[in-house]
Amino acid sequence: MTFVRLILARLLASVLTMLLVSVVVFVAVQGLPGDAAGILGREASEVARERLREELNLDAPVVQRYAQWTVAALKGDFGNSFATRKPVGDFLGARLANTLALAGLAFLFYIPLSILPAIAQARRPDSVVDRLITVITVVILSTPEFLSATLLLFAFAVIWPVFPPMVQLTDTMSWGAYIHALLLPSATLALLLATYGVRLLRESLIAIYTSDFVRMAEFKGLSDRRVLWRHVLPNALIPWMNATALNIAFMIGGVVVVEKVFAFPGFGSALVDALQLRDLPVITAGVMVAAVIFIMVNLMADIGALIANPRLRSQR
Repeated sequence: MTFVRLILARLLASVLTMLLVSVVVFVAVQGLPGDAAGILGREASEVARERLREELNLDAPVVQRYAQWTVAALKGDFGNSFATRKPVGDFLGARLANTLALAGLAFLFYIPLSILPAIAQARRPDSVVDRLITVITVVILSTPEFLSATLLLFAFAVIWPVFPPMVQLTDTMSWGAYIHALLLPSATLALLLATYGVRLLRESLIAIYTSDFVRMAEFKGLSDRRVLWRHVLPNALIPWMNATALNIAFMIGGVVVVEKVFAFPGFGSALVDALQLRDLPVITAGVMVAAVIFIMVNLMADIGALIANPRLRSQR
């Protein structure tokens, strides 16, 4: 296959996956236990509940509702929230923008936090530095996320009040105040995710350092730095890219713990609140957006792997 055909094949697979995910998500959300009309409260009469079901088109067949939802979603219309009666797109768009800003800043921290320690470990396996970094990563991995986030919050917002204990974002904030408010939760998120990247990249780097083509490069007299950056790291980054794609997807939809600890108005906490209220339009749109982001990030990771490793592009 040529490089272009490989890209087109992965793109087609991504589109088909999105279509399948949309069916599964819609059917699963519509099949949640309970009654969406319960948002009226326990004291509401059955007449009011029936009127709300009719207004929200809950009595129509699932296939009909899915077709209507798909056509509207392709136009950017995800309906109105059951709880607030406001457009879902506006509400989730604002929350998603907050989470994307948090995830983007966290990703900037994640790259050096996951690559540099792994390089230090792989260049001197079983050294004091290697063992020390291993102990630190094991401790972080063994600590529950909410506890790690709470400890960092207590350290840098209470003992050393460098950052605010609660993230309050307003439209009138300056860029400096906005970034300052995001620093602690984004650094916390990056630290929690980087431990997985460090352990994975360390093993890949050590395996490639012992390969024949790296030894041949060393025999030719190439410097350690050139061997690392030109031969070892590009090949070791391929599995790291796949893991990073999963981490990015987790940043978008799975940062509920960090958002709750720092009272961050993000995408994940919005989905949790929607589940508690059984707000079906918000749940459906939110899960679908998270799934699309997950699929697109994995697609970009595959393309990045094809670009980084010429041997993958030569497959037929």
